[in-house]
Amino acid sequence: MPLFETKHFLFPFLAHALGTFVGAFIAALVAGSRKKLIAMIIGVFFMVGGIANIYMLPSPMWFSVIDLVLAYLPMAYFGAKLAKA
Repeated sequence: MPLFETKHFLFPFLAHALGTFVGAFIAALVAGSRKKLIAMIIGVFFMVGGIANIYMLPSPMWFSVIDLVLAYLPMAYFGAKLAKA
């Protein structure tokens, strides 16, 4: 990880963001009621995994902040919106 350049952090960010988005979208589609709440719960679960990832793998502070702020709860919200929650 210390040898990684900025470009090497693009795909981990996309994996976190798109995984959260798709998970929240599918959860909102399947949920009978409270679709937005279910999608946001999925986002929180992914965020807990992201926090654990930050503690286990050393990464630059800028990546940790961008990952936590942009990849989890906003993507869960967009997934819920796309599913018409």
